Amino acid sequence: MRWWIPYASLFATALVVTLVTTPLARLIATRLGAVDKPSKRRINKRTIPRMGGIAIFLALIAAVILQYIGTMHLHWPIVFMPGRFSIYNYPMLGLAFLVIFMTGALDDVFQLRPLAKLAGQVLAASIAVAAGLTVGTIMNPFGPGELVLGWVAYPITVIYLVAYVNIINLIDGLDGLASGITFISCCTLFVLANLAGRRDAAALSIAVAGATLGFLRYNFNPASIFLGDSGSLLLGFSLGTISLLNVRRVAGLTTIIVPLIISFVPIVDTLSAIIRRKRAHVSVGQADKGHIHHRLIQDGYDQKQAVLVMYLWTAMLSVGSLIMTQIETAPRIVVFCILIGASFAFAAHHHLFDPVLLHHYNPKSGEDELVTPDDPAFAVEQERREEHREERREERHEAISDLLHHDDK
Repeated sequence: MRWWIPYASLFATALVVTLVTTPLARLIATRLGAVDKPSKRRINKRTIPRMGGIAIFLALIAAVILQYIGTMHLHWPIVFMPGRFSIYNYPMLGLAFLVIFMTGALDDVFQLRPLAKLAGQVLAASIAVAAGLTVGTIMNPFGPGELVLGWVAYPITVIYLVAYVNIINLIDGLDGLASGITFISCCTLFVLANLAGRRDAAALSIAVAGATLGFLRYNFNPASIFLGDSGSLLLGFSLGTISLLNVRRVAGLTTIIVPLIISFVPIVDTLSAIIRRKRAHVSVGQADKGHIHHRLIQDGYDQKQAVLVMYLWTAMLSVGSLIMTQIETAPRIVVFCILIGASFAFAAHHHLFDPVLLHHYNPKSGEDELVTPDDPAFAVEQERREEHREERREERHEAISDLLHHDDK
């Protein structure tokens, strides 16, 4: 049997199941009231259902069932099957996927509190770690030696998975954005998994790729359904899981970094949001309209153009990551620096690090308020911040001048 037949079958199955079940997910979301209504923060102009994760989850279940049938009856390679020599507990890993999906689905319907939502994410990640999904040893890329993480590997892996879940959740702001980026990332991870001989990572990545491509039929602009948290949390968890399956328990530094580069678009978006909110002295969890997609829209791109720019950026990072796996250490570092530098330059060019929420004292109400660029008070607060920065610059200049004058004496 040709090596690609099982993978093509998994891709096609996930694609077809998503195409067939997405209308059902849309109906369920509407019946449950899980819909996104137009608001100041949202870009959609009409009410749209948001439980697309149902279709993607069903597609992954179908792919796993097909893989089991193929292994048992069609002489496919053994994948996702528990055994004496398997380092992963695949049924338990499947439970982790169920928990993360249910966490997102409950949030779609009931709007969970942030702590409850985080608890579900931590629980899913902890189950995955209990299933064996950890990196215990990191090899030195510059010479002999290794770093053994020991028990620290467990909390680090939980944090890693929870972070991956949330970066995809945060980037899900335009029609087709999160699902398209996940599709490109999974295609790249599939290539890397095949090069490394990681059959489980390859099977899962190609299944997720098929599911997201099928979902794009309904999710690309103009979208008739959104991923919702049931979808975005599931996709983020899938990407994090695939990246860990790719490295097994002993990993080179490059094999850890490469999946992060592939997903660097949502990572930059998340980092810039943290920096932006810290600069404005507001809560890191405070939602705003300063994400990459918001900035591109503000710069004159329409939704499709903004999404395509993000696809192109992700594709560039994916190609660069593939190149990194095929070259020596010195040029690998050069490529890495170029990719990261270009990404941060792009982010800075579109003002991702500039605050879009500022504190403002309202004399009428006597309360401290958060104002946006649409509010005239925002310009007033910006001017005050600039005056304050100018005063601090002058103070530093005077301090340096006094110091130099004192030294001359």
